[in-house]
Amino acid sequence: MRNRSLAFLMLLALLPEARAVQLPGLDAFIDEMVQRHQFDRGALESAFAQAKHRQSIINAFSGPATRKPWPEYRANFVESRRIRRGVAFWLQHREALARAEQRYGVPAEIVVALIGIETYYGRDTGKVPTLDALTTLAFDYPRRADFFRGELEQFLLLSREQGFELSEVKGSYAGAMGIPQFMPGSYRRYAVDFDQDGKMDLLADTVDAIGSVANYLEQYGWKRGESVAVRSSEFSGDGDKSPRLVAEWSNSGVSPLDSVAVEAAQNAALLEFAMDDGKESWLTFANFGAITKYNNSTYYAMSVFQLATAVKAAFREAQ
Repeated sequence: MRNRSLAFLMLLALLPEARAVQLPGLDAFIDEMVQRHQFDRGALESAFAQAKHRQSIINAFSGPATRKPWPEYRANFVESRRIRRGVAFWLQHREALARAEQRYGVPAEIVVALIGIETYYGRDTGKVPTLDALTTLAFDYPRRADFFRGELEQFLLLSREQGFELSEVKGSYAGAMGIPQFMPGSYRRYAVDFDQDGKMDLLADTVDAIGSVANYLEQYGWKRGESVAVRSSEFSGDGDKSPRLVAEWSNSGVSPLDSVAVEAAQNAALLEFAMDDGKESWLTFANFGAITKYNNSTYYAMSVFQLATAVKAAFREAQ
């Protein structure tokens, strides 16, 4: 049986798309969904019979990891057109953003920037069928199979709760969905019906997306009224760079360069970003860490912060 499964996976690797129904482990997964969550077996078998194994997704996850230099990465997101459209998005959804900030403590510009980076303010939410993406990764990507199998389970539960047609939901090649690109588990845990229309619709309802992003960040430790990051002087020593109090960084010769209110008792991590002409040093705080819970990358979190800063400045000029 194992050799037959291996042969089938080798065959799949030769095809850009193939039916996913014969993927090893899928039958057992269907059994589990029927037993644990009382799904209709026939309906699941029919849905998975239409699902496709997509080798392009495996290739994207399995390819060599590459990391763009920080200036190049930043330029993809902190650029004039995205800033202008961020201002337009803010003006259009001013009431919802203000309400989200009041309820969850997350500034409007952070929510705007995050949605702007994720889906260009809802314009690009992904074109890969979510069922295909999660099925492919759950049963043909061993390194993270457990995670994606869990997200496939969450997607089935979410679709039943929200009345989604399984074959019609589309998103990223990793299975992220909707305007804020939530994984199905995050959708079920953190989505809110922010416009109170009786549905938590992150696929098409921008107001729900705004409230849900703010709720997500609050749940992951966003601290109302505190800074995200501040430029600092460089650390000239060769010692430990682990997080410590701002006062302790100051004693080590690292101090904020910008006029941002920073409490000496705040905990801060020191990050350094290589620039074309040297490097930048930043003290980052708990709210920076909350953004990394959305995407575990310091480049990503700093891009959100810097786009938010630029959008806020442009928004003020537009008033």
